[in-house]
Amino acid sequence: MAPSSAPHPDAPQAAAPRPDADIVERVRAIRPLIREHALRTEQERRVTREVVAALTDAGIYRMNVPRRYGGYQSTLRTQVDALAEIAAACGSAAFMALIQAGCSYIAALFPDEAQDEIFTSPDVRVGGTLIPDATAVARPGGYVVNGTSAFATGCQDADWHLLTVRVESGDGPPEVLWTAVPMSDLEILDDWRVSGLAGSGSNSVVAHDVFVPAHRVLPVGPLLGGGFPSKTNADDPFYRMPVLLLFCAWTTPNALGVARAALAEFTERSHRRGITYTFYERQSEAAVTHLQAAEAAMKISCAELLTGDIVARIESRATCGDPYTPQERARTRAQSGYVTRLCKEAVDLIGSASGASSLHRDVPIQRAVRDLHALSLHSFVNPATNLELYGRVLSGLDAGTPFL
Repeated sequence: MAPSSAPHPDAPQAAAPRPDADIVERVRAIRPLIREHALRTEQERRVTREVVAALTDAGIYRMNVPRRYGGYQSTLRTQVDALAEIAAACGSAAFMALIQAGCSYIAALFPDEAQDEIFTSPDVRVGGTLIPDATAVARPGGYVVNGTSAFATGCQDADWHLLTVRVESGDGPPEVLWTAVPMSDLEILDDWRVSGLAGSGSNSVVAHDVFVPAHRVLPVGPLLGGGFPSKTNADDPFYRMPVLLLFCAWTTPNALGVARAALAEFTERSHRRGITYTFYERQSEAAVTHLQAAEAAMKISCAELLTGDIVARIESRATCGDPYTPQERARTRAQSGYVTRLCKEAVDLIGSASGASSLHRDVPIQRAVRDLHALSLHSFVNPATNLELYGRVLSGLDAGTPFL
């Protein structure tokens, strides 16, 4: 009699595969589409609908959505790898993806009643801003919000927007709140006309007497200290990771992906072009090219190591629950800025070595130069600012900001 192939009832059961187990491969598979649409994305100043649909099908918007709504709660390493794949094809598409995936994480910290309204689909797209340019006035049952908020990345394709507002008081600084507002309640201004990350669709949005019920409000101050009102997610280690440190981690793959792709493009072009006014018929044969390629590759490698350190630190603390020291928080922010700086230096070097032919709009290298310049100017990413914050803490001083 043949032995039974059925497992013994006491044998350990294999863990079910995670629904996002192949998300990096799924994103890699749509890279050609994203790359094909990169020029059109820039020209239209928003990510094309075809790319948004492809990212949705790949599951990018599910990475931080709670599992009870059909989300993935993907590991930070998985998120970083997936975002880097998008950035290798289009920096603007990756920036939109990181903002919306990150804002879904923030939405999961809102009161559970608000989450029930927001996460009606695991593929919901949530945008947001942290600059409190709009104002809110308390009213029975909630707040009335007015004002303009700039840099609302991907707002034309978002379902919800986390609008940051100030609640002025007679004494002391204003209270800062995140308010969850349906995009249909906001006006979108067509004012995103920029030189870098031009396709991210980061227009301004305007609130005109928008009423936000109290359950769709998240105080920013307590959140920075680790407190948030969601009861369902309160004890989940995944949602105990500090939001601002996560944004440090989420921005690094934007820089890494763009830089990696630029180096690959440079290497490929160097085999089919010469160096004008020299005897080199193939740029790849020139010693100066070897030095330039190696220098750029080393800068990118250093950026990868710094990114790995950020990810390992955050994931380790999520597991053990130990608090961060001010120095660790400042270091994480400094590292994210330094990753961007290293990638920008690598791409600047590649751009300067690519010749005048690389200035054509259909050559990705020139776009990489502009996109990394734009990313390095982001107020939360800016390398010089972040180094100063870290240096203050290393010198025994207060960081001078609560945004750590």
